[in-house]
This record gives sequence, C-alpha cells and structure tokens, in this order.
Amino acid sequence: MSTTVVQTAGVMRAADVRALLGDPPPAFLIEEADAAARQAYHRLRYATFVEQQGLFERTDLDERDEDPRTVVLVARDVEGEVIGGVRLGPAAAGPDIGWWQGGRLVVAPARGGSVTTRVAGAGAALVRAACARAEAAGALRFDATVQLGTQRFFERLGWETVRPVTVAQSPHVLMRWPIGRIARLAAATKSALGPLLQGIGPAGYVGDDGAPVPGSDLVAACDAILPAMVERDPEWAGWCSVLVNVNDLAAMGAVPVGLLDALGARDAAAAERVLQGLKRASTAFGVPILGGHTQLGVPAALSVTAFGRTAQPVAGGGGRPGDRVWLTADLGGGWRPGYAGRQWDSTSHRAPDELHTMVTAVGRARPPAAKDVSMAGVVGTLGMLAEASGCAAVLDVAAVPKPETASMGDWLTCFPGFAMLTTGPLDAGPATSASCGELTTGQGVVLRWPDGDVTQALAAGVTGMGAA
Repeated sequence: MSTTVVQTAGVMRAADVRALLGDPPPAFLIEEADAAARQAYHRLRYATFVEQQGLFERTDLDERDEDPRTVVLVARDVEGEVIGGVRLGPAAAGPDIGWWQGGRLVVAPARGGSVTTRVAGAGAALVRAACARAEAAGALRFDATVQLGTQRFFERLGWETVRPVTVAQSPHVLMRWPIGRIARLAAATKSALGPLLQGIGPAGYVGDDGAPVPGSDLVAACDAILPAMVERDPEWAGWCSVLVNVNDLAAMGAVPVGLLDALGARDAAAAERVLQGLKRASTAFGVPILGGHTQLGVPAALSVTAFGRTAQPVAGGGGRPGDRVWLTADLGGGWRPGYAGRQWDSTSHRAPDELHTMVTAVGRARPPAAKDVSMAGVVGTLGMLAEASGCAAVLDVAAVPKPETASMGDWLTCFPGFAMLTTGPLDAGPATSASCGELTTGQGVVLRWPDGDVTQALAAGVTGMGAA
C-alpha cells in the first residue's frame, strides 16, 4: 500500500494508517448507511432472519425501520459490498430521552460457507461502532435483544445481561451496554474533595454552595474559572465568574450584595476583555463589584468572591428520604459557541428582572434543601444533594425539563447556566420547574426510565464528604 491520505492536519501515510488500524488493517469499513446501503442491509436481514432462521414469516421490517431517527451502520468489504449491518435509535416514541436500542445485527456468510477475513470481526466492529454512535448521540441507556446463541458474544464485548425476553416467539436475552458518562464526570470533578476538605465548613453546611459567616446574616461564596477559559473566551469567563457565584448564593436563599474579583492577565488588553464580561454581568444581576485585585504579566487567572444576605440559609443537606426532587432550569438560550454539549448559555440574553426572579426563587420558596447545578451536571449535583442529606436519589429521566436542542446525555452532564435542584417546587419566572425524582434510603443515584427499569448512574456519594 503506497497511497498517501491527505487530511486537514497534514499528510498521513500508509504506515500511519496501519499503525492505527492494525497490520493488516481490517478487510472492511464501518459507515453510516445511505439509501442504497440500507436496501442492501435489508436484503441481508431478509436472507438471514426470514429465509434462513425462519424467525419471521414474510418480513422482519417493522416500525423502527420507518422511524426517521433510526440510524443504520453497515460494514463494506474492500470491494464496497455491504457485508453486514446493524440498526439503532431511540427506543420510545416521542422526544428522545437518551434511551436507545440496537438490533437486527447481521453479517453475511462468507463465500463457501466458512469464515474468512472478508467478514471476520465485522460483527464485533458493528457492535462497537453502534455503542460509540449511541453515546455520541447522548444516550445514557443502550439496550439490545439478542438471540441466546449470541449472548456470550455480546458479553465478551462488555455488554451486561439484564433478563430473558421473547422476540418473534423465540427466546432472546435483553442486554445493556454500560454507559459510564455520568460517573466519569463526577469522578473527574468532585470525587477528590472529601479527603481534601475534611474539617472545613460550618456544621450543617458540609459541601454547600456558600458558607454562612458566623455571627452575621452574611453568606459568602467563591468560585474560580478555568484558566484555559479565561484565556480563550475572556468576556464569557468574566460573565460566568459572576453567574456561578450568584447561583451559589441563590441556592442558599441569599440575596447577593457585592462581589470581589481577583484577576490575573498577561497584559492590560487581556484584562480589559475579562472585566468587560464581569462588569456586564454585574449590571445584569444588579450586584456591585466592591473591589478586588488585578495583576498583569502573569498567566490567565480569575476568581470571584460574592456576599449575600439571608437570616435563614437553605442547606444542601436538608433533604430526607421520601422528599420529591424538583429541577428548575432556564431552557432558553443555547450552547455557548465553542462549548457545545458542555456549557448552556441561558442567562446572557435575559433581562435583569428575569434574572432577579430566577435567582431569588429559592429565597422565596425556602425548600428544605437546594443546590445549584454545578460542573458535575444535573445528576452529579443531585448526587451531592443526596449525599449531604444522607440519602440516595432516583431521577425520572422522562420528567426532566430539557431544551429540545440538547441531547439528554449532554443536558444531564453540562453546566446549564441557571438550574436548581430542590426538595420543593420553585416559581422562577422564565425557568421551567418540574418534579422529576425523589430521595430514598441508601446512597448513589439511579435513573428511572418509562418502562420501569432503572440504571445506575452513581454507585455512592459524589464527594466523599458525607452527610451534613
């Protein structure tokens, strides 16, 4: 093989391709099917499931094949012929809630009836590609019903057996691909906090978003912005430095009264861009910048301390088993450019009165427990509220208020702008509030799906800080 492959990042030679794909590389290519490839895939299915196995009388086509959301992946051999395929897509009618299902995996028999390099490995490659495609689409649950003879094959690929089922009057097994997206996010952002922060914080407010100042009605909060974000998107970093602190105070029912900022920048021009965003947010939220510290000629850095007032702070650990959980989130706006799937901007377009209504909602309602959704996402933050309350939590996925343009996987793991988890309803103006879960005995968080199945999202407490 002497052909070079030209890419936008440079030239990749045949040796590089072999290093990535193996030597020799697979004798097939996995791709998303076009109309012609779908027809070829359907013919393979008919030959296998109708003619050969007799699972279906006339056709194995069903409503999933008619669903425009259904994705078909096919394997092509070196001659371009479709030699296998699999379909996948949302499992239930209506809006996609992150529950996907795969099925109708088929691989053509090799010529002559024996397995050759023409098809060897194509089935496993199709399954792996389907798992990756479902996760990329934001799926948090991915199931497949498989024939008994292929159960071990799926188990070797990492799938978990759920229970026996019947398909086309034939015994099958429901299997599930374990998706650890939520657990990985919680581990990366919060799991180290417990050992680090032992003994820090006032009694009753372990792991809270802010800290009541002893002997006063003040609540203090402090957040730092990632240096890379300050460098790359300085105005947005300035805005977010105010937003996250105001949210922290809002979650405790405190009215913000002032900010202090600490800013490091390479030069005055870079500092000015950060301060533009900070000042704009200060005006929008009606919170004055009282002072702070600015240093030039240093790497980008930004942290803000905020102060608020309340005579009765709402604790994050005030929940009890049996309490209903509410998510109140501003679904307006969209993904921040450059942060698709990670940061939802629901606040920069809001009028000051709308922002005020949202950030004062907890203080007006005074639920037993509240936490604003942090970088751990909705589920990770729910895990922290449950952990501080000495509980476990169940989240009803289909009841979660979500923007139409966000996948469930992205929405439950992103920073959503303004979003509060509470053990009681909120009236937060433009934000949407819905009861979507409950606290239970135990620890961790499970996701509950419309069919009654539950999948584990977090096995234990998020931070290791324990109950407040």
